[in-house]
Amino acid sequence: MSEHTASVLWQRADDESFIDKKYSRAHTWSFDGGARIAASSSPHVVPVPYSVSANVDPEEAFVAAVSSCHMLWFLGLATERGVVVDRYQDQARAVMRKNATGQLAITDIFLRPQIAFGGADIPDAATIRELHDDAHARCFIANSIQATVHLELPASERN
Repeated sequence: MSEHTASVLWQRADDESFIDKKYSRAHTWSFDGGARIAASSSPHVVPVPYSVSANVDPEEAFVAAVSSCHMLWFLGLATERGVVVDRYQDQARAVMRKNATGQLAITDIFLRPQIAFGGADIPDAATIRELHDDAHARCFIANSIQATVHLELPASERN
């Protein structure tokens, strides 16, 4: 078992009444290693100027966490199989809509990894798919959510 923590800090500005809902949603995420992230509600949920579009919002962080977890498992599994990865980039996307109970939720996450392989033995499409399937099965973030995670591989890597 392990525990993971984050510190979230929001503070109302002196000139904000709060009750009228006209307050900044900007806040800070702090992590044990010292990283600090400027966060806010999504401008898709709370309009600017009450959201800060330049800051990371929880929905973006969520899709990044799923993508990152999948990638880290993929890289680790690739090393076990002797597959050399030179570069891994994902343009992940999350879709928010009403779920089966009528609540807004992230219902689907699409991972679209583009991977450059190196070394003498470039893996075939079947091996790449096996690595992705195994990474997905082991990703504890994906195992913790209700959203469906879709893997959209380039045509050359589909099996």
